[in-house]
Amino acid sequence: MPNKMMIIAEKESFLVRVLVGKIAGSNIECEFVPWDINNINAKWDGTSFITLYMDEGKRPHENVLHFLDDKMKDDNVLMIMIGEAQDIHFACDHVPGDLIYKTFNRPLNNEEYVNCVVDLYKKVDSGEFKKQILIVDDDPMVAHINLKFANKAGYEDVDTAADIESAKERLKQGDIDLVLLDVYLPTGKGTEILKWIRQENLSTDAILITADRSSETVEESMNFGAVDYLIKPFDFDRFQLAMEKFERKRNGFVGKKSVEQDDIDSIFFESVSRNDKVKDNLEKGMSE
Repeated sequence: MPNKMMIIAEKESFLVRVLVGKIAGSNIECEFVPWDINNINAKWDGTSFITLYMDEGKRPHENVLHFLDDKMKDDNVLMIMIGEAQDIHFACDHVPGDLIYKTFNRPLNNEEYVNCVVDLYKKVDSGEFKKQILIVDDDPMVAHINLKFANKAGYEDVDTAADIESAKERLKQGDIDLVLLDVYLPTGKGTEILKWIRQENLSTDAILITADRSSETVEESMNFGAVDYLIKPFDFDRFQLAMEKFERKRNGFVGKKSVEQDDIDSIFFESVSRNDKVKDNLEKGMSE
């Protein structure tokens, strides 16, 4: 990933110029960009990380935050926020917690901020944030649709397995972050894999994707820690919501030595403002 980031702020203040210089001095390409959609879009190509800097009482418009949300999700970009507590809280209401790497309250410790940026790039270069997904489904057509949806949501490292035994063999390698799991499999129920994952203490999450509507299966899945449960047929919007829940759970504590209640809430609850957003018409998948 290219070492390019932008610091997005209302204006290029003295402190913003200082931060740009310090980041550039760490061999990371960095520039100031005013927080309007046209300027951000013009400078976006190749950006792998952004900082949102807010002077006291200065906040970008909600449309700018929604635009950043969409761009960051599309390109797997993370954000650092800098500002007063109330301004950070406002911005966090419009940007999902899984896209926020760390927040800094003003007054800013410049050295701590620069070290955070450098540490993030080391993690990105090592592949720490790259998610591996395993699709477990014995129907090739359904597995292909799930693969297509995963790719559309920005996930490229995706493997498949058609039965419980081959799924377990793949999971034993220890690098799978998420399983997209069918319930009805040739040699048993997919919930057996979920139970086995917990017994083996694997740090793997699961989303159930199935036609099984029984409350017993749903409850069993939740008891074994499933992130979500998707009943066929469903569309890409609903699939993406499930993936966002997974990302919030997976990344919620990254870069944080301690957490506030807002940090925890951002993991367990989707922002109300995001529910109110108008979504584009997206490709229908399993419902077609």
